[in-house]
Amino acid sequence: MKRIKLTVAYDGTNYHGWQVQPNADTIEGELNKAISELTREQIEVIGASRTDAGVHALGNVAVFDTESRIPGEKFSYALNQRLPEDIRIQLSEEVEPDFHPRYCDSEKTYEYRILNRKFPVPTERLYSYFYHYKLDVDKMKEATSYLIGRHDFASFCGSGAQVKTTIRTVTSMDVWRDGDMVTIRISGTGFLYNMVRIISGTLIEIGNGQYPPERMDKILKACDRGAAGPTAPAQGLTLMGIEFF
Repeated sequence: MKRIKLTVAYDGTNYHGWQVQPNADTIEGELNKAISELTREQIEVIGASRTDAGVHALGNVAVFDTESRIPGEKFSYALNQRLPEDIRIQLSEEVEPDFHPRYCDSEKTYEYRILNRKFPVPTERLYSYFYHYKLDVDKMKEATSYLIGRHDFASFCGSGAQVKTTIRTVTSMDVWRDGDMVTIRISGTGFLYNMVRIISGTLIEIGNGQYPPERMDKILKACDRGAAGPTAPAQGLTLMGIEFF
């Protein structure tokens, strides 16, 4: 028995998120099906991040155990011939049997993209959130400074989350504009349900002048979901990658 690690990229538009669900197409479901067909074993992958419906990834990570004699590095080629075009393995490799993508120390990096212009661009509609009110990126960037570090992020946790603690560590945050595209980039050792999208929705409200940047500190300390802004739409979010320590 050996454990194979996959680095997975996908367009989440046509899927009901990562996690297997009855009567719904999911990323995990497609991976399980393709690997099981290839190895002729009943395979269930373990994913590092259970992204929501419509969320994309360039570097999510999954592992599975197999008796197959296929070399670890060859799984990517074989699986990419079986997977739908909107899911592609970027790297496959054999890892230690005890490597677990959810329990190993890691840092995840997400980007949230906002198309900030007068009219939408059709080719960007699946990969960014269109927002036509002018955003002040400098104010948004100033507001991020309150979130960096180890805090109780209860204000930015979606309802229905089942977690032992809402304390998380954000290691870095940045906001920048490139033409009409505003990008929020956030890295951390772990994230709550909808945390990045709620932070993004709150930053948008600060960027449009509803609140000053220092309001972010009050929102954080309130530990109340009602204090924060809306949950930004899923299509603007991409899991860029995961670094394991």
